[in-house]
Amino acid sequence: MGSYAKLAKRALETEMPIMVQIQELVRGAKNAVSLAQGVVYWQPPKMAMEKVKELVWDPSISKYGADEGLPELRDALVKKLNQENKLYKSSVMVTAGANQAFVNIVLTLCDAGDSVVMFAPYYFNSYMSFQMTGVTHILVGPCSSKTLHPDADWLEKTLETKPTPKLVSVVNPGNPSGTYIPERLLKRISDLCKAAGSWLVVDNTYEYFMYDGRKHCCVEGDHVVNLFSFSKAYGMMGWRVGYIAYPSEVEGFATQLLKVQDNIPICASIISQHLALYSLQTGPEWVTERVKDLVRNREIIREALSPLGEGAVKGGEGAIYLWARLPEKHLDDFEVVRWLAHRHGVVVIPGGACGCRGHLRISFGGLVEDDCKAAADRLRRGLEELVKDGMVQEHVLLID
Repeated sequence: MGSYAKLAKRALETEMPIMVQIQELVRGAKNAVSLAQGVVYWQPPKMAMEKVKELVWDPSISKYGADEGLPELRDALVKKLNQENKLYKSSVMVTAGANQAFVNIVLTLCDAGDSVVMFAPYYFNSYMSFQMTGVTHILVGPCSSKTLHPDADWLEKTLETKPTPKLVSVVNPGNPSGTYIPERLLKRISDLCKAAGSWLVVDNTYEYFMYDGRKHCCVEGDHVVNLFSFSKAYGMMGWRVGYIAYPSEVEGFATQLLKVQDNIPICASIISQHLALYSLQTGPEWVTERVKDLVRNREIIREALSPLGEGAVKGGEGAIYLWARLPEKHLDDFEVVRWLAHRHGVVVIPGGACGCRGHLRISFGGLVEDDCKAAADRLRRGLEELVKDGMVQEHVLLID
């Protein structure tokens, strides 16, 4: 019979996924609607889905493919990186989603004793990826209280310490912050990493989710790795396709990355890769037309957060998130989330999971406008009550 003590320490010390915790927190909440998980309400392009249906009985769909991805998909992605992202010296590996892409990179670039850098509020899955792979020296830097942009001055000082951090991770546009790192700041972060000899890993999952005239940009260099995803843009969350754009000229990078890939998925799902290719052929306009519809959702949710007061809500520049600060007397955000779910029937993410207690992450991407309005009404009523009366508990009448 085994025992708890015999389980892997790195697994035991890895935080429980927040979505699992949320499920436990809200168990028993009746008819709760979710503004928690980072999803979009649309499905993949109809044309792409129809083409995939025709492939189901093709024998190649049930066989292994090349570890690094279907050649035709990789060729299309290199072309996309050139034309849309201005990345000209990057090779591509297709993965089972952007989370797996991040794990691949951590396993390829980091050893257990290395130190790495993130900025709070951080993406919780990235933090867990470091923990799970044994990289426990995680330096969490601050973001500006006004903009939520990474503090580059702090980073500059941190990269001067010895031993030099091996890797710096940012998400742009941000998850959970919903903010966008301007090109000048992103370039400065890249330059600091290059000068220090550190890797920079940029998660560009929400590259198409830009609002108010903003334009997404990438940086490239022999120290930069860019991650991308089909999940949100093309509504392919369950199909699990992401990809890594890594520097072609770094000797040995591709070989070591292949070792990791072959020992985790071998290859991303073949039928999913075909769907990704067909979706890519619809062009970025297919995505941006749907992203435009989210602007209304963003404003609906922003209004619902207004009871928290002026200056309490940040984000919404990009991605599908708003970031809200709770009143000082309600720093236990997990308890606030539980209370909102059970008393008001609406679910959000506690900021403590992202390294910032006393905050909430609210997603506005997963519901059509009418459903978003209904969820926002619940959220507003809950926050109005929280600010005015605190976490009022319903009285339960016990009957013998």
